[in-house]
Amino acid sequence: MRAGVLAILAWAALAGAPALAAQCGESEDGFKPWLDDFKQVAINDGVSPNVVDQALSTATFDRSVLSHDHGQGALQGDYASFAAKHITPARIKRGKTMLVAYAEPLDRIEQRYGVPGPVLVAIWGLETDFGAGLGRYPTFSALATLAYDCRRGSIYQAELVDALMIVQRGLLTPEQMRGAWAGELGQTQFMPSAYLKYGVSANGGRGGDLIGNSADALASTANFLHAHGWQRGAKWDEGEPNFAAVQEWNASPVYAKTIAEFADRLSAP
Repeated sequence: MRAGVLAILAWAALAGAPALAAQCGESEDGFKPWLDDFKQVAINDGVSPNVVDQALSTATFDRSVLSHDHGQGALQGDYASFAAKHITPARIKRGKTMLVAYAEPLDRIEQRYGVPGPVLVAIWGLETDFGAGLGRYPTFSALATLAYDCRRGSIYQAELVDALMIVQRGLLTPEQMRGAWAGELGQTQFMPSAYLKYGVSANGGRGGDLIGNSADALASTANFLHAHGWQRGAKWDEGEPNFAAVQEWNASPVYAKTIAEFADRLSAP
């Protein structure tokens, strides 16, 4: 499940993109020359040559990434069908178990950011089935493929630079960076730009390990929602004050309503 890709695209556009690399394309033929050109773009944007070489030396063109990108449609469909498919009795049961297992860090997170545990656990469950499905796509190959593609190249070039900055700051190694096909990372699936901006540890420090530490991923998700207008003590269903913050996580009304409903189910006795 992709986390907030529609919203992420808007953030990247607002944040500005690096200067464009060489001619975009939709086949593997021009990918290597494009990537060689992009390496200099990244260096000009402040990434060290060593990090660029380390992270991009094994990046390859992945046509399956483009197939996913061109074939999106589930989030534009029927809400009831989507919710029924993703809010299953087994997932609700597992979510309630996680609320108990992570009660202490979730309580600290709510005190700091105002976001209740059921909302965070709902996002966690929908995005990666509570950390069980982080994705297997090598992040640099996925992002490089999307950055080379002509559809939204400038946006994904910005994300690719941010992925390189994650390595440069020592938050993750290139080998650790595997996730969803669109470049999302971690247990609640942050795009690299969001990882850099909102990633925190459960104890309040910057950075955090959003892949290996569930509490850090939950705290970072709360930090994101808080930064996007979450109101402490208010509800989150459609038409209520915090639904707008949920839609900042994922702009699709179908997905946002599914998060809200799942959180409702987890809140119920």
